[in-house]
Amino acid sequence: MADMDDDDLLDALGVEVTPLKNSSRTPREERIVAGFEDILRFHQTHGRAPQHGEDRDIFERLYAVRLDQLRKLPEAHALLAELDTHKLLEGSEVSAVDIDALDEDALLAELGIADDVAEAGDITVLRHVRSSVEKRAAEEVAERNACEDFERFRPLFEQVEQDLKSGVRKTLRFGRDASVADGNYFILGGQLAYVAEVGETIKAPNGDNDARLRVIYANGTESNLLLRSLQRALYKDDTGRRLTDPDMGPLFGGEAESDDIASGTIYVLRSKSNHPFVAEHRELIHKIGVTGNSVESRIAGAAKDATYLLADVDVVATYQLHNINRVRLEKIFHRVLASAQIDLTLQDRFGQSVKPQEWFLVPLQVIDEVVERIRDGSITSVVYDPASASLVAA
Repeated sequence: MADMDDDDLLDALGVEVTPLKNSSRTPREERIVAGFEDILRFHQTHGRAPQHGEDRDIFERLYAVRLDQLRKLPEAHALLAELDTHKLLEGSEVSAVDIDALDEDALLAELGIADDVAEAGDITVLRHVRSSVEKRAAEEVAERNACEDFERFRPLFEQVEQDLKSGVRKTLRFGRDASVADGNYFILGGQLAYVAEVGETIKAPNGDNDARLRVIYANGTESNLLLRSLQRALYKDDTGRRLTDPDMGPLFGGEAESDDIASGTIYVLRSKSNHPFVAEHRELIHKIGVTGNSVESRIAGAAKDATYLLADVDVVATYQLHNINRVRLEKIFHRVLASAQIDLTLQDRFGQSVKPQEWFLVPLQVIDEVVERIRDGSITSVVYDPASASLVAA
């Protein structure tokens, strides 16, 4: 085979060679075109031009800024005329900016793109663009002042902390339910916050409904930020949480659930421990538990079990109940009697420190009343007051 050059070889193979066209665009013009092509792809996907708004995706907001800047450049209209089949550059006042008189930094600033990232194709860095978030920064943080009537709210925070400890309330990541209402509790910036008042509905600049709030914080301060500002702050806070309401659900139902037992016993025990504190208050210290088996089998071996204070116990009361949700029942006892739970540390038989749970410094007659209120459904409205040794309104 005779020697063939590249062109002859490609011709023999039937490959047509299209001469490369030399681009007549400057690097600046290439960037303008590339930036507009991103906007066109957005339009093709969503069927509309990119728009501003804090509820918009960050990339859409960036494209909207870029489109605004392109509309201000007369040369961009001529350069992009063939591409702009959807007339995206029309409808806005055009500024008298001569792009030939701009150096590359100035041009990129006009487009809202940082020079050091443009070559890497990064569209996420803006220059000279003041966001609406920045304009409302003062509203976002809302100045906190001392709460003059904090003593009104202190018992509420103490009760909520007890509810969290006993499991009556739980914390949920803010977002699934983004509502804000009078009486709601949140965790914002690691601080417990209570919505004490929700003012009259007002119109925000974007047309959405808003309202002025009175928010009390557990550290004794308060603020009057807007409802939507509180929502945004909770969204931005990785630790932002909503506290659930203390709704334990039905204790006794017609249908069995996974935690239900067909019949069961609430039992009340009194310890025979020689521990000084227990010996001094023996008539008031009680353990409350629930079992689906016999109480006798439950307390067998109590003297070797730290749960029972490493001592034998006396059964001082039992209550028969049916179709009990054991977990919910125990949580209710913990909530109602949280202020009376004893804090006692013992050494087990291996020399390890243990803190037995579910022992309460409470008279037996109060436990009787708690059980009766569980039966009639009024238990959710009371808590135990150690000062008066009685149940009081929650």
